[in-house]
Amino acid sequence: MTSNDTPQRGFALLVVLWTLALLALLGTQLVVTSRQDTQLARNMLDGTVLEAAANGAVQQAIFGVLDGSDRHWSADGGVQTVQIGRAIVTVRVEDESDKVNPNTASPKLLEALLLQVGADPGAAASMAASIVEWRIASASRSGARPNATVARYAAAGRDYAPSGAPFARPDELGGVLGMTPELLARLRPHLTVFTDGDPNAATQDEIVARALLAVGQRGVETEEGSTGLVSVTADALGPRQTRFAVHVIVRTNARPEGRRYDILSYERLWDDQS
Repeated sequence: MTSNDTPQRGFALLVVLWTLALLALLGTQLVVTSRQDTQLARNMLDGTVLEAAANGAVQQAIFGVLDGSDRHWSADGGVQTVQIGRAIVTVRVEDESDKVNPNTASPKLLEALLLQVGADPGAAASMAASIVEWRIASASRSGARPNATVARYAAAGRDYAPSGAPFARPDELGGVLGMTPELLARLRPHLTVFTDGDPNAATQDEIVARALLAVGQRGVETEEGSTGLVSVTADALGPRQTRFAVHVIVRTNARPEGRRYDILSYERLWDDQS
């Protein structure tokens, strides 16, 4: 062995060691990526199974509401638990007539409801007026000077103003001046946009009942389920703690012939695939 061979052998050994290190790193990365892909595929499969379970529970609840026997499901806000496959689904059925419609409620009732969910008294009065203003505001004519409402929203940094159209979804109240995401989250369970007037006088919603009492309103005298409008919330939990939840508004037609019900609204509340 010559003296020149030693540096060459050392360099060759260094190259081999670097190559082995690189291969080990690539192998580790491939294992990690494979595990991540496997977990993602498992989550997608779990989410699909849970979605099917939640939708199945919604159908079961609808049939339960339509059932005239002793297996009838009451739309009283109670929670029932059903098992579909390996998923446990909690189901709540509520009468939409128990809730307040922001498109028809009086300013006083809106203010009382806002107070019941924790709004500041001064802010509650202002927001109630803004809700009414939103649903009746006239859109400014092209080229006309902006009206006071448009100017007020512009001064608050908003690039929009009330359109005068009714609220299509309770979430649209988030655009009203003064409304915060936290307050809307507390208000939303007590709202509906599918009824034609005031809440049921015998409402099962305690927040709405206190708001009606505060303003001296009796509400509308209706029997349970007579409006034919119910909401179904189904929350499915899988064996690996994955979750899928949905909120559905249903109009029951209560006829022995023809279509028995219509889905008016379908909203995902929670989806672990998202």
